[in-house]
Amino acid sequence: MPSRVEALRRVLTERGLGGFLVSNLSNCRYLSGFVGDAGWLLVTDARCGVAVDSRFWEAAKQKAPDFELLPIKGDLPGWFLRTAAEWGVNRWGIEAEAMSLAAYQNLTAAIARDQSPVQLVPTTGLLEAQRSVKEPPEIELLGKASQLAARALDHARSAARTGMTECELAWEIESFLRENGSETVAFEIIASSGPNCALPHARPSERRIEAGEPVLLDLGARLEGYCSDFTRTFCVGKPSPKLVKVHSIVLGAQLTALATIQSGMTGEQADQLARTVINQAGYEQTFGHGLGHGVGLDVHEWPRVGARSQDVLVDGMVFTIEPGIYLPGWGGVRIEDTVVMEGGRARPLAEADKSLEAR
Repeated sequence: MPSRVEALRRVLTERGLGGFLVSNLSNCRYLSGFVGDAGWLLVTDARCGVAVDSRFWEAAKQKAPDFELLPIKGDLPGWFLRTAAEWGVNRWGIEAEAMSLAAYQNLTAAIARDQSPVQLVPTTGLLEAQRSVKEPPEIELLGKASQLAARALDHARSAARTGMTECELAWEIESFLRENGSETVAFEIIASSGPNCALPHARPSERRIEAGEPVLLDLGARLEGYCSDFTRTFCVGKPSPKLVKVHSIVLGAQLTALATIQSGMTGEQADQLARTVINQAGYEQTFGHGLGHGVGLDVHEWPRVGARSQDVLVDGMVFTIEPGIYLPGWGGVRIEDTVVMEGGRARPLAEADKSLEAR
């Protein structure tokens, strides 16, 4: 991980920061390799350390050998201000979107009480921007996670049947993922049917699947920390004419985006490619979310691919393309792939059946 730390150090120098206090656990893992439920990283131009309590000392030693071990004893203001003084660094960047308000208030109160020279400088996106462009080993892991998710989707299509509940289908998917190597599921599986498909983030229920209605599955695998995210919508039995129409529009929007997204576009421009197809079909008010989002150690990360995103898409970025149409009282359709920008184009990391009828 040394090259990642050096890249961060260059940004700190540009920002006039002497050090950086990392509280986002995914960022901790990205920089150091440390995996745990609690911990902090401290990075300066000369030193870097991983601060953990006794539960994670051995894990930190094993996973973050390039970092000094800083055993946490006592509260955050106590150990952090002691370390800052020992390292001779006063101006520290903090992660405004990750540090809790309580932690920030406790730190600032201790600084004032002790008349410490430490300054806390809130920042956003320093590591998220760095993480948005993936290294080849990361893309390889994301590809494997995507291939497993695609296999799970195809398995679910063959397992789905009328009378099965959404919860039963979700468990069928989770069992398949776990049995085939997924560490955990990347997020809570969405398995919805009929009118429940109008809820983009529906939770599986005891509703039973009926013939001819939409069945929407959104799932992801996680391998060595890296996630995937795929959605398919299909039906068991013969689809209704309305479902055929809506599915065709969404598939057209998704394929259009896949074929025409290019490096150098903003997330807003990419979003518009798919949104125009849906709008021209007369469904302007039915696609309420963005076209996609970055995927990596987190299932939602940079870049943002949506109607107001100015993030520029470049080679090495991995993100989703997931247009949808949602009609309350009837249902909805979403089709999603995880892609990598490669050679200026979006390449799907895996292939899964996009047809409407289950086989």
